[in-house]
Amino acid sequence: MARDKEKRSCGQVLAEWRAFVWDPRSRQVLGRTGTSWGLILLFYLLFYGFLAGLFALTMWVMLQSVDPHVPKYQDRLATPGMMIRPRAEGLDVSFNVSQSHTWLHYVRALHAFLEPYNDSVQAARNAACTPGRYNEQPDDGVPNYPKRACRFNRSLLGPCAGLGAADDYGYGAGRPCVLLKVNRVINFFPGMNKSINVVCAAKREEDAALLGPLQLFPPNGTIDLMYFPYYGKRVHVNYTQPVVAVQFSNATANVEHHVECRLNAAGLRADDERDKFAGRVAFRLRINRE
Repeated sequence: MARDKEKRSCGQVLAEWRAFVWDPRSRQVLGRTGTSWGLILLFYLLFYGFLAGLFALTMWVMLQSVDPHVPKYQDRLATPGMMIRPRAEGLDVSFNVSQSHTWLHYVRALHAFLEPYNDSVQAARNAACTPGRYNEQPDDGVPNYPKRACRFNRSLLGPCAGLGAADDYGYGAGRPCVLLKVNRVINFFPGMNKSINVVCAAKREEDAALLGPLQLFPPNGTIDLMYFPYYGKRVHVNYTQPVVAVQFSNATANVEHHVECRLNAAGLRADDERDKFAGRVAFRLRINRE
């Protein structure tokens, strides 16, 4: 029967660890000499330096093929998307008329969104364009020459403009306003030189009576052609997206309404079931009253 190894004391174990960390006889640190450690560090420095250089070179080559002003691929942007303001989780605008804390955040969000649309700001930054036609601005031999943007005055939104300091966009009276905006698409010419507008209705025909009449601002939900085309944020610096406001004047309370708004323009599809945000947006509205 083999003899059991003698059990080492804690002092012996500690001494062995000290010798491993630093051996004064062989002058080794963690089992390697200084030269060995230096060669290892040099190898990894060169190796990771090479990888970083290769990555930087790859990125540089890729960026040479990217135009900073215009996206390289726009083949899937034939129809722009639409979105609502105020932002609502799950596109669900729900509040209680008598409980202001349930709708004040909507009011603050609308105030913040519409601040750049103030008439004074628009007059200072943007130009008074000719309505009814595209605002085409050729480069005239100077690539990416800065473009002038057309004014979209906040006052065009009527009772949904929120121009008064105490204006609550109708939320306090149970007649809320929801803003609709079309996503920006570079060099997009909607409508084929014909007027375009936004139309809204109950998603289900049987719910139209419960939703009640809708008021659109500007009148008929019109979006003027002069706000197109968009040339990109680097060139079209002060571009202001046109918006349409829809006010629910007499929606039935304590009922969930399913609303759909569409961009109505010649040559533009807004009924593609594969993309429910192409040229349209659907959201829920619920106005609670106690």
